[in-house]
Amino acid sequence: MQNAVTQAMSTHWRLLMFQGVVLLLLGLLAFALPVVATLAADIFVGWLFLVGGIAGLVALFSAKDIPAFLWTLVTGALSIAAGVLLVWKPGEGALTLTILLMAFFLTEGIFQIATSIAYRHLEGNSAKWMLVSGLADIVLVVLILLGWPMDAAWTLGVLVAVNLVTSGWAILMAAFAGRRLAHPAEAAAAT
Repeated sequence: MQNAVTQAMSTHWRLLMFQGVVLLLLGLLAFALPVVATLAADIFVGWLFLVGGIAGLVALFSAKDIPAFLWTLVTGALSIAAGVLLVWKPGEGALTLTILLMAFFLTEGIFQIATSIAYRHLEGNSAKWMLVSGLADIVLVVLILLGWPMDAAWTLGVLVAVNLVTSGWAILMAAFAGRRLAHPAEAAAAT
C-alpha cells in the first residue's frame, strides 16, 4: 500500500497540484463572500436532493416487484420535498445544512487525522499538513457550536471556505512531495 501511494503521488503530482490550486482559489472566493457561499452551498445541496429524489422515483416506478415499495416511495418524495424547500428557501435551510456540514467536517477531520498518522512516514510534510487540515476541521466545528445559531447566515460559507483552503493546501503539499519523488535529482540539487 505504501508503495502504491508513493507511486501514485509521483506519477500524478501535476493533477494533485491542479486540484490543490483550484481548491485554494475556491476557498479564498468563499472567504470573500461567505453569505453568498452559504446560499450557494444550500442551493447546490437542494438540487442534489431534488434530482436524487426524482431519479429514485423514476427508478421505483420503472422497476417491477420492488420489495420496499412504500419505503422507497416515501424516501424519494421526502428527498424531492427537501430539495424544493432548500432551492426555494435557501436562507432557512442554512441552519440545517450547517448542522449537517458540522457532522461532515467532524467526520472528515477525524479521518484526516487518522490518515496523517497512518502515512506519517511519507516523503515531505504532506502528512503533517493533512493533520493540520483535520485539526482545523474539528476546531471549526467547536467554534460554530460556540456561536450557534446567531452566526448561521455566514457560518456555512466560512466552513466551506476553511475546508477548501486547508484541503487545497494539504493536497498542494502532497503534490510538492510527489514532484520530489518523481524528480529526485532536481530535489537533491535544490537542497
